[in-house]
Amino acid sequence: MKAVRFHEYGAPEVLRYEDTDQPVPGVGEVRVRVAATSFNPVEGNIRAGVMQGPIPVQLPHTPGLDIAGTVDALGEDVTGFAIGDRVVGALPLTSTGAAAEYVVAPAGILAAAPTSVPLEDAAGLPLVGLTAWQALFDHAELTAGQRVLINGAGGAVGVYAVQLAKNAGAYVIATTGPRSSEQAKTAGADEIHGPGIPELSEPVDVVLNFAPIPPEQMAALAAVIRDGGVLVNTTVWMPAASDEARGVRGVNLFFRPDAEELAQLVSLLDAGKLHLGETRRVPLAALAQVHAEAADAPINGKVVFVAPSATLD
Repeated sequence: MKAVRFHEYGAPEVLRYEDTDQPVPGVGEVRVRVAATSFNPVEGNIRAGVMQGPIPVQLPHTPGLDIAGTVDALGEDVTGFAIGDRVVGALPLTSTGAAAEYVVAPAGILAAAPTSVPLEDAAGLPLVGLTAWQALFDHAELTAGQRVLINGAGGAVGVYAVQLAKNAGAYVIATTGPRSSEQAKTAGADEIHGPGIPELSEPVDVVLNFAPIPPEQMAALAAVIRDGGVLVNTTVWMPAASDEARGVRGVNLFFRPDAEELAQLVSLLDAGKLHLGETRRVPLAALAQVHAEAADAPINGKVVFVAPSATLD
């Protein structure tokens, strides 16, 4: 099969589009014929070698944490799936990825694919959707009526976080760069501000940080949170600020696969209560070019890599 792999850490040029063996599913695993995977910024950091401590991978490594495709083979002791099922999932951070024609995945991380969008485009949902869900509900424990400030609300994760927070009955304040303010508006933010710390009429209950920021800005974000509130941060190279004296918690979020939460995201999508962000399709063979593009400037929206054997919807 065709796959994209890197045999050593380094710049995007280390990514090779090459032939490799089809994987064989083991106990509790399924093999998925990949329709598409997607680009997530953390994968650029893994490829560059700067995440070897928290996210060790075995070389040669295939990137592609998101999966959208069709079940192709079942390992032993797999229940709940049949060959031909259309599925989505987000792989564990250290797993062999889905930038290939076939990938093996633990059955327990997969959910039925949405029916309301093309299967290839659904590859942009799992990791970013789960990150937003886990930030809001697993860590911040958001409830109706609370105020939430989302820094980086126009990015791929932020767009989902705005929608999910609004669905939960929160008041959403968004900060975005000029290129992505329209995405935050479309997602339903109540207030939209430019980069930096906005002047607020009252403190917020929750801050979500999805943007790379300097330490002084991280501390300033914690300062706008009410006593007993929480700051959830996904930029792990800059730890979340906290304020023990005021009971403000700082949480550093590493996404984790979760089939049940993913199934809820799919249900919201199919019910029209959640919408995919801007999505761009490119061939799998162009993965290295997208990594190079992302190294120069943040990518707006999601890029999905369509496998060569995929049949476009």
